[in-house]
Amino acid sequence: MAVYSIPAPGDPALQPERTALAWSRTALTIAINALLSMRAGFVAGDAGLVAVGALLFAASGAAVAVGTVRRRQLTGHRLVITPPRGALIGVAVATLLASIGGIASIFSGGTS
Repeated sequence: MAVYSIPAPGDPALQPERTALAWSRTALTIAINALLSMRAGFVAGDAGLVAVGALLFAASGAAVAVGTVRRRQLTGHRLVITPPRGALIGVAVATLLASIGGIASIFSGGTS
């Protein structure tokens, strides 16, 4: 994946702020789901849900990191259009594993 960048416009207006707020909302949403998953795992005694919650906490931290990098890019002299490859792969893997773990916990302990 090639990294494309363009010269930044002179006045970015509120774009960096909107981007920072969007990433903050995303990270907060993931963190709340992590807490709910961990609570359900501790109450039901399901280690799988606790593991999913821990994984979601890691994804929340990754969302904060990517959001910080993206906000800095938007306030710089050049706009980087392509996000980092590692971030995309990491978020995709974390989301996939969390989804598989959540679905597996439903089918393995759905009698409570």
